[in-house]
This record gives sequence, C-alpha cells and structure tokens, in this order.
Amino acid sequence: MKLSKRGEYALRALIDLGIAQELGRPILQVSELAAKEKLPVKFLEQIFAQLKLGEFVKSTRGKLGGYSLAKPMTRIKFGSVIRFIEGPLAPIQCVSQTAYVRCSCPDEVHCGLRMLMLDVHNAIAKILDRYTLADIVEITLRKLRRDKVASPFLPPSTQLPLVLPPAVDLLGRGRREFESLKQVSEKRRK
Repeated sequence: MKLSKRGEYALRALIDLGIAQELGRPILQVSELAAKEKLPVKFLEQIFAQLKLGEFVKSTRGKLGGYSLAKPMTRIKFGSVIRFIEGPLAPIQCVSQTAYVRCSCPDEVHCGLRMLMLDVHNAIAKILDRYTLADIVEITLRKLRRDKVASPFLPPSTQLPLVLPPAVDLLGRGRREFESLKQVSEKRRK
C-alpha cells in the first residue's frame, strides 16, 4: 500500500479539523486549511468533496461557513478513511478482501509471496483500523503543547497550554512514542 498525495492530504485535513474542533473552532474554511498545509485551494476542495461523500465531513454555507467533522472523532478510523480515498489496503490483489483478483501464481494456496503479502496486509489493516482520529488529534496536541508550538487555529495571543488540560508527557522518541499512541487508542476503546 502506498498512500497517494490525495490520501495524505485528506488525512492531514481531517487531523486539522479535529485539532481545530478540540480548540473550539468546529468549522474551518478550505482557504485557511490550504494556506496552513501549503496546498492549492482547488485540490483541497476536491478532497473535501470526496470526504463529504464518505460522510467524514460536512459543509456549512455562508460567510462563516466551511467544513467540519460529520461524526465524532472516536468514530473516524484511519483504515476506513484510507480505504475510502485510496481503495484496498492490500499490497497485491490476491490478498485483498474487497478487490480480490486471482494472481498469476499456478498454486495460490501454497504461494510464499501471497502468504507474506497476506501478513503485510493484516498488519497494516490492524494498525490503521485500531487508531481513530481522536487518538491522533490527542497525540498531536500533546506534542504541540510539549514543544510549546502555537496552533494555527488559535489567536496569536492564546497559548496552547492554556487551552488544553494538563497531561502527563508520555511521548519520547521511537518506541515510547508508539506505545503512547497505543495506550491512547486502548483507553478510548474502553
């Protein structure tokens, strides 16, 4: 599975919407997101139209209109978004659950490559289906606060730590960061 630019930007846009929502700004304009992410407005509008079809976002018309999340962040799984934008997660079609096509191997049942790619597919799906938008937004906000980086969705005079409740800094480098993300996801599922 290779994430296209469209898929990457769709995920980044959802994360930005989630961060803005957590900071008290549930609706963002495409032009604001395009400026933050340094993307062409027209391309981002196309991505939002696709996300709207998938019922991940909704639009509001008017001067103060824009896009917002269509459902709670805890109900938006990264695997679902990627499948909707990109298609199947399988690295080869003979292991896909939604777009299966028989491979050219003469003995598919005993094909070593197929067995390997099935394990790859299952590992990718397990991780992407485990994490919700809420998990990633929480981790992102925690890192912003830890590094004292101001969010582009707050007025310049407002500091991120003043908006967010205090939290234990569980993030570090490498494995500790992954473990923290895993803990957040498990906590949200309970």
